[in-house]
Amino acid sequence: MLCALVAVFALTGCASTPDETENEFDFSDERDPFEDFNRVMWDFNRDVLDPYVALPLANAYENIPRPARRGLYNMTENLLEPASVVNNSLQGKGKPAAQSFGRFLINTTFGVFGFFDVASKMGVGQEKEAFGETLAVYGVPDGPYIMLPGLGPTVVIDRGGDFVDDYIWPMSFMSWPLTITRYAIRGLEQRIELKNLEPMLENAIDEYAFVREAYFSTWLDKVYDGNPPERDDWDAWDDWGDWDEDEWDDEE
Repeated sequence: MLCALVAVFALTGCASTPDETENEFDFSDERDPFEDFNRVMWDFNRDVLDPYVALPLANAYENIPRPARRGLYNMTENLLEPASVVNNSLQGKGKPAAQSFGRFLINTTFGVFGFFDVASKMGVGQEKEAFGETLAVYGVPDGPYIMLPGLGPTVVIDRGGDFVDDYIWPMSFMSWPLTITRYAIRGLEQRIELKNLEPMLENAIDEYAFVREAYFSTWLDKVYDGNPPERDDWDAWDDWGDWDEDEWDDEE
């Protein structure tokens, strides 16, 4: 996520303010048909939920010793391993599926229900796959981009796939307190990590468009396992390579 945000930030720039550039740039995106609604929801998340709810809770949670926080987060990651087993299998990835199963078995037993990531120390790394990614691999359209209250940006199959993944692990729907606690731990930890990116977000020309592009970069990276196809609308950047020094001199 951090890499995606940095890449998008480099393209959007930070030298100008929205007022200076609102007539120069068109931030609309065909993947975002509900942009008017989404921008309202973004403002609500950014100006209300985050400063008055999410950030204070994250600041308080940050006071817990980091090893304890890391352990709790590891437990939430361990609960996702069964979904990774199923989704890797559905995508025909036998070795990653076996690796996810091995991680779950090792961390649940020797790692005390996942509190300690023993599997990684043994060289058994994560092979995370979600049902939304599986749908995308099989050609199911992403669906429209949506900004959800409190949950942030997503596309239909991404967030919808999360609900399917929850039902793969029976305890998730048998115990609502467990599910709520898991989401709270993950959300608070991720909000703490995002604090370091606040200055970059605040300097973006358009915060909403910045976050949208960062989300799609991250989503495609997950679907294509780190090798997303190049987007056609960036081809125009290649034209810069056609300029030579004489042409630049003429422009001056």
